[in-house]
Amino acid sequence: TGPLKDMDFFVPEGGGMRVIYQFTSEPPAVSFRVTGEKDGIIDIVPRTGLLYLNGSLDWETKAVHKLQVESLDENGNLVKGPYTVTIYVEDINDNPPEFDQIKYTGVVRQNSRPGKPFMYVHATDRDDPTTTHAQLTYSILHHFPNPYDEMLFEVDSVTGALSPSKMGSYYLDPQKQDTFTLVVTVKDMAGMSTNAFTSSTDVIITVKESLWKAPPTIHIKENSTHIHPVNISQVQSNDPDVIYALFEKEELPRLPFSIDQNGVIYVTEPLDREAKDTYTFFAVTKDNEGELVDKPLQIRVIVEDINDNPPVCQQALTVIEVQENEGGGSNIGTVFATDMDEKDTLNSRLQFKIESQVPAVPASSLFYIQQDTGILQLTSRSLNKRIASNYSLKVLVTDAVFQTICDVQIQVIDINDQIPIFEKSDYHNMTVAESLPVGTVILEIQATDGDEPDTGSSYIIYQVKEGDPNNVFIIETDPETNRGFIKINKALDFEAAPVYNLVINATNPEPLVSSVQYNSSSLTLFKVFVTNVDEPPVFHTTIYKGEVSEDIPVNTLVMTVEAYDPEGDTVRLEFLQCFQHRYFLPLFSSIAIKILVFLTDNAAQKSKTSLILHLLDVNDNPPQLAMDYPPFFCHPLSAGERALIQATDADRQSYYSSFTFSLVDDVNTKNSWEISKVNATHAYLSPKHANFEQKVYIVPVVIGDNGKPPLERQVDLEVNVCRCSSENSCF
Repeated sequence: TGPLKDMDFFVPEGGGMRVIYQFTSEPPAVSFRVTGEKDGIIDIVPRTGLLYLNGSLDWETKAVHKLQVESLDENGNLVKGPYTVTIYVEDINDNPPEFDQIKYTGVVRQNSRPGKPFMYVHATDRDDPTTTHAQLTYSILHHFPNPYDEMLFEVDSVTGALSPSKMGSYYLDPQKQDTFTLVVTVKDMAGMSTNAFTSSTDVIITVKESLWKAPPTIHIKENSTHIHPVNISQVQSNDPDVIYALFEKEELPRLPFSIDQNGVIYVTEPLDREAKDTYTFFAVTKDNEGELVDKPLQIRVIVEDINDNPPVCQQALTVIEVQENEGGGSNIGTVFATDMDEKDTLNSRLQFKIESQVPAVPASSLFYIQQDTGILQLTSRSLNKRIASNYSLKVLVTDAVFQTICDVQIQVIDINDQIPIFEKSDYHNMTVAESLPVGTVILEIQATDGDEPDTGSSYIIYQVKEGDPNNVFIIETDPETNRGFIKINKALDFEAAPVYNLVINATNPEPLVSSVQYNSSSLTLFKVFVTNVDEPPVFHTTIYKGEVSEDIPVNTLVMTVEAYDPEGDTVRLEFLQCFQHRYFLPLFSSIAIKILVFLTDNAAQKSKTSLILHLLDVNDNPPQLAMDYPPFFCHPLSAGERALIQATDADRQSYYSSFTFSLVDDVNTKNSWEISKVNATHAYLSPKHANFEQKVYIVPVVIGDNGKPPLERQVDLEVNVCRCSSENSCF
């Protein structure tokens, strides 16, 4: 109750008949009168001043009622007023949300980007939009069919946008299932109340084949005369609002291809197959922020050959030696030519023909060349050096379009009818130390040959015929003098071979005529004595390597390191130094140990080796949280809030650490919180309701690693529910 004055009242809708207020009168007033937006529901008892409702107010019909109240005397004359009385109708949640359509239909493309909307559902609520009564949240209730553990679609809880999930982006395939039915629900009260109203609708989704496909291999003829750029192919994204681009798989000075914003791919200039015969690059799509939309498509271009290269002689002058007694039909050599056009095609097929022979004696057709191989043969006539010692041939080499002349010189050489003869049949002996370096010349030898000088008939090849099974010695020939130099080819070892009895022969690269054979004149003897040198001891292995677990017990045998002295003396081993390396990329650190071995009787003779021990990590550290600050939520909580938590581990797991996150099996914890994995090292912690006070909550979280054996740790995570500033941080 109270005196008559301007007043505001806030009255919840519904509720039926009730008294709002009682105005008290002041003499001479004896009664009251109300006028205005009474709407047949609001009235006043004249004598008592009771302002009352004779029915229910409805916010959806009228949210504000404006009234005027006056006090009157006995004669009905105005005493006070009129005063303004405003009744604000407060909304209650008495209207369920309603979808715009009973059933929705939509189309999604295979391999569409996860989270990219392809359609929307929309619902409205007649309750007050400034309250949670009309705050709507969307979710998917059912998914028909659903062959996987996770849903193939997701809906934005606020906007109603439907999009493929990550699973859906990967698995949706019209060949396997082309139609899905989703039951999408909408709740008011921001989905945070058990008394919220819920409505649902069916969404029929048709899956169509992805438009984003790599085109077949593109074939382009080289050296095109068309005006560039030339359209060679096209790609199309499932998303119409993307930006197309190309990037190269290999580093080129400039990629001769481009793409426009319709996905049309162009070659921008003529290509040269001989410079590059294939190109591999990728077509990509990006959004306005530069993020990739679709998986990159590989584009492969093959440059097709045209006959645009002439044959090329492999040598400016091909020189061939032929013995004068060579028989008719003999292969005497080959003319080699190349063509840069594509191999094994008609463009690079070469054919050979002798254009001329100089001199043309004793006949003009002494030589024949095989048309497709370039092999030169003698005809039936033998050559005679006294008639002509040299012949010059012009060989025509052609492909289907071009031709080239290759020059050939044929030198007629004396027949090999003389054998090499050593100046000494025995070079006696020589003593050398086993420490003599490889490559040292220990003896010079000489043989002579009576055939024509500077030919294969007179050039001498020296070889150790007997007495050197392991090729410890090698003999090189001076081509000017035919003098032989015996060199050490492999390290000498007194203990393995103290004496070598060598038998050395001398031969020619050209075969002897059939009537002549090599004999003892082409052989000589030479004996080599090797003297012992006191050598340092030797390890059995150059470097020793091993692996041990970091928890290996003390006194465990790790490895046996062995050494010996070539002369058989006693050796002793000792540690020289030990140090540890730690690497960034491998899964272990290592210990490097330097080991010294020396002779017991002669410490100056010593050798060193290394032992590398890789330390393998053992999973002996449970995971823990890796967060600089505890997570917090702003009070009051709203739907969809979540905090990111991260785990780490002091151990080095195989290639990467992967953690599991779960809540302790406690009813209060599981009723208030939920945890969902984001990736190998992160998870989201989310509240399951909004009824939290402003205080710090302890949430017990169990974190497990992927070690062998796996370890886990319970962590009491402090979560702060606090009043926040405008920047969404705790005061």
